[in-house]
Amino acid sequence: MSPKNRTNKENMRKITFLALFTTIFTCYGQNYEDLIKKADSSYNAKNYKLATNFFDKAIKEKPESKKNFYNAACAASLANDKKKSTKWLEIAINNGFDNLHHINTDTDLDNIRNEKKFKNIISELKKKTEIIEANYDKPLQKELLDIFKEDQDIRNQYVSAQKKYGYQGKEMDSLGKIMLLKDSLNLIKIVKILDEKGWVGKDKVGQQANQTLFLVIQHSDLQVQKKYLPMMREAVKKGNANSSSLALLEDRVAIREGRKQIYGSQIGTNPTTKEQYVLPLEDPDNVDKRRSEVGLGAIAEYVAYWNITWNVEQYKKDLPEIEKLSKSQK
Repeated sequence: MSPKNRTNKENMRKITFLALFTTIFTCYGQNYEDLIKKADSSYNAKNYKLATNFFDKAIKEKPESKKNFYNAACAASLANDKKKSTKWLEIAINNGFDNLHHINTDTDLDNIRNEKKFKNIISELKKKTEIIEANYDKPLQKELLDIFKEDQDIRNQYVSAQKKYGYQGKEMDSLGKIMLLKDSLNLIKIVKILDEKGWVGKDKVGQQANQTLFLVIQHSDLQVQKKYLPMMREAVKKGNANSSSLALLEDRVAIREGRKQIYGSQIGTNPTTKEQYVLPLEDPDNVDKRRSEVGLGAIAEYVAYWNITWNVEQYKKDLPEIEKLSKSQK
């Protein structure tokens, strides 16, 4: 679970400032999420043994959850707890984490690569992958995976630098310019693919390569997003794109156009206090119903990753000020 690869983990649990969740929030769930946050913090502090302990407690707290097992396997491997690591990796794969290339190249798992169970797990996954990928457009898949890596690598560098230097400074300016350049070059490639082949589904290129289309469009300017939003809507209807990803794009376009978002995915930062908040949201009372319909978890669980406590009544009271603040930052 190296910093440069964090966004690739657990079915891309964290994709460049975004977090996609699949469970419903309760007080019970909050305990689970608190433990996961502590595990992530311990991992980032390179205290892998403590991170493993927090993952272990979280899994025992909510054993039915399908999230975080891959990250837990990485932490346990780095802590040299080979038994837990291989066990959690197997569960992650059984729950849908099938990115064989990522598993084979993730240095976090190096400590368990010689384990018999690891080799058996990878052997079985490889057989399944070969069957699934038999009809893939391999050249296109490789191109998209290369774009995905470039897109995520620069963003992980940016986030790491932000934690070290804050929001301003020459380091941040330099990385910001590099990110804009890479985004513009990647967009040229993605636009060509979309215009020639349409929104290629995961049945042709795999889940991660398919997700690259969304990522690059999500990082583009408003006019490009508006142009390809209808195409993505049609792709969702055909099963060629994720409804949860579409929801994020719908929200981003709405906010950029000065409208309220629908799913609460877009987060703003108060320039004075540096605190983060949910940008203007339509019908806050029913946001969880809408999120559930597109495969997103409860908003309270989502915003907790930005240290935001969701209180719908307070949010409705604060909404007029939030709208003013949002408009002032455009």
